[in-house]
Amino acid sequence: MTLLVKGGTVIGPTGTQRADVLVQGEKIVALLDPAFSGTITPDEIIDAAGKYVIPGGIDAHTHMELPFGGTAASDTFDTGTRAAAYGGTTTIIDFAVQKTGEVVQDGLAAWHAKAEGNCHVDYAFHMILGGVDDESLKAMDQLVGEGITSFKLFMAYPGVFYSDDGQILRAMQTARENGAMIMMHAENGIAIDVLVQQALARGETGPIHHGITRPAALETEATSRAIALAEVARDCPLYIVHLSASGALESVAQARDAGRNVFAETCPQYLYLTLEDQLGAPGFEGAKWVCSTPLRSKHESHAKDLWKGLRSNDLAIVSTDHCPFCMKDQKELGLGDFSKIPNGIGGVEHRVDLIYQGVVDGQLSLERWVETIATTPARMFGLYPQKGIIAPGSDADLVVYDPNGRTRISVDTHHMNMDYSAYEGVEIQGRVGTVLSRGEVIVADGNYHGRKGRGRYLRRGLSSYLV
Repeated sequence: MTLLVKGGTVIGPTGTQRADVLVQGEKIVALLDPAFSGTITPDEIIDAAGKYVIPGGIDAHTHMELPFGGTAASDTFDTGTRAAAYGGTTTIIDFAVQKTGEVVQDGLAAWHAKAEGNCHVDYAFHMILGGVDDESLKAMDQLVGEGITSFKLFMAYPGVFYSDDGQILRAMQTARENGAMIMMHAENGIAIDVLVQQALARGETGPIHHGITRPAALETEATSRAIALAEVARDCPLYIVHLSASGALESVAQARDAGRNVFAETCPQYLYLTLEDQLGAPGFEGAKWVCSTPLRSKHESHAKDLWKGLRSNDLAIVSTDHCPFCMKDQKELGLGDFSKIPNGIGGVEHRVDLIYQGVVDGQLSLERWVETIATTPARMFGLYPQKGIIAPGSDADLVVYDPNGRTRISVDTHHMNMDYSAYEGVEIQGRVGTVLSRGEVIVADGNYHGRKGRGRYLRRGLSSYLV
């Protein structure tokens, strides 16, 4: 079967062009001059006149069904990937988990069991290492051969996922040998725990204190320390996740200016939401926006600096850190004690729209929009050129995006398994129209045409950016 996406403007990382996209089966076979495409007769035509045609989004940081804080993320691989599809994301990279004392391979097997047969879009895995020892280091080498080429460590959450500097260094040395990427949650968790206990002792129990006890200085310190450890490990590839603070970004920029293998992502919540307006909402409402790293103060330059970092490529990617919890029976676990509020915000459905709003607002170019949501994630995590680009031979993951449409984000209309929206009432000056995954139309005219189980597991190669 052949399909022609006709009349649109194709956007890639290097520019825009008027072109028609010819799809055969699951693959893109040609980009055609519109004057020529009239000479062919496809089986199906999708009218993209007046619209942008972009590669399907890749969300490189999601947590479906993640156990955390006595509960688990409310989106399953079924509900979460269906919501992703509605929002123009056609690939996710989720995190399989090894906790301290567990076998790495057992953790990976558990995540395969959660995802297999349940995903609506294609998926891959990073591996969280909650316990670095001789066996887990051996497992890193094995998993790289199986297409798991990135490993996440935590400088936060002592007693749960935390690794000390010696463990981090050993994992980095192993990654430098096998070519894998180390992903780092960079916050000084030991110091944060002290601040949390002091705040609770003073009776400061509301959600805003989650942010106050995780100050930007402790993100900056941990980011700098991670960069130093990676240097000792012979410039181990290092990727800072959910970067939210100006100081941490400055540390990344300095390393990149020195030619280091240091990369970072940010998330929409740090570009649009703030400590005062969201975490500081009246009563317990602020619990909706408890996440780590936390939202930052609107009275400082964090958001402005993050947009600048996206323009300059010191921030390479926008992911979501999608880890949703409902208010009822989940976030409410922290009533009277902010430290017990499950950490996470849901956003996998809204990333493409929210970053497009940055284009409308003059923060990013169209090309940079596509890079940060699709092309760079594919290159960073070993999926390029199968994913992330509109080119012959690539998977036909396509989004027809209407710049003249409008999207109002609301719990009443979203498809994530959440009882609230972190972006309630936000208006986007654009709209996801038709979404194709491997040549199959899975969203059109606001209606869903996909099915559970059609998503495939992706074995990843090494990052395209390493030196």
